[in-house]
Amino acid sequence: MARPREFDEQDVIAKATDLFWRRGYNATSVRDLGAELRLKQSSLYRTFNDKRTLFLRTLDHYRATESTQAEEQLSAAGPSLEVLREWLIWMISHEAGRGCFVVNTAAELGTTDPEVQQRTEAAFEVTRKTLASLLRRGIRDGDLPAALDVDAAVELLFTTVLGLRVRERTGHDVQRLAAAIDFTIKTLATSAT
Repeated sequence: MARPREFDEQDVIAKATDLFWRRGYNATSVRDLGAELRLKQSSLYRTFNDKRTLFLRTLDHYRATESTQAEEQLSAAGPSLEVLREWLIWMISHEAGRGCFVVNTAAELGTTDPEVQQRTEAAFEVTRKTLASLLRRGIRDGDLPAALDVDAAVELLFTTVLGLRVRERTGHDVQRLAAAIDFTIKTLATSAT
């Protein structure tokens, strides 16, 4: 008869997310996970099969929490450029020095693991769609030029977001990042094709 679990699986996933977010996949060993989560390796293997499976669960957890929070912020009421600016500023100051778990993972693992790549690309696509929706709202509300090329603007913003996340993780000055954000917002406000 199997022994009942003596831990909350969702709590373990949340703590493992934090560890992988801080250290990355390759720098986190099963021993590190056991020590951080205060679980025996046998319990980790019994519950999650292996480190990779647990890592995939942490990516899903992050997407269900942090990514959802970003979607909510970008869907907030108010002028679209103000909403965008507030989100970008929040993004570089919310988890100072950590970057984005999805961006960190994409940079670390790239295309080496198809399941990881599928999850990171799915998260990126949600960001792109949410940005496109915000920009279309801005055009509809008159905050943005009617001739704005939404697809190109989304790619510019998405590239800016990834760059901001990497720069924030590497400790670049928040004021300099905020200046880049303000210039991006100004460029959007005045751009037309």
